[in-house]
Amino acid sequence: QVQLQEAGPGLVKPSQTLSLTCTVSGDSITTDNSNWKWIRQPPGQSLEWMGTLGGGGNVLYNPALESRTTISRDTSKNQFTLQLSSVTPRDAAKYYCARSLGSTGWGVGYDYRGQGTQVTVSA
Repeated sequence: QVQLQEAGPGLVKPSQTLSLTCTVSGDSITTDNSNWKWIRQPPGQSLEWMGTLGGGGNVLYNPALESRTTISRDTSKNQFTLQLSSVTPRDAAKYYCARSLGSTGWGVGYDYRGQGTQVTVSA
């Protein structure tokens, strides 16, 4: 069974960079045809896709967030990370990492997802 676990600070100050790490077990983040995603859900809103790291190392970003988002990986630890710069209170949300397979790199679809980590943006 694939398991994903998010880790990172629960509180970030405005203008700072949010950094989250997803640790994966039960699959390799380099598996062919795999997609490793960051998704978030602000309070009272629907899921928002932020970006996807493909098994081959390619990265897709939500155009609305691309200028502030970086997704990278550490294959030796089977982890991938999210960095979101210049955060504002509008970036407060529950952040999830997730996996999908096949040609589903875009969007919020997934077959496995972590439990999520709540992020607050406040001075």
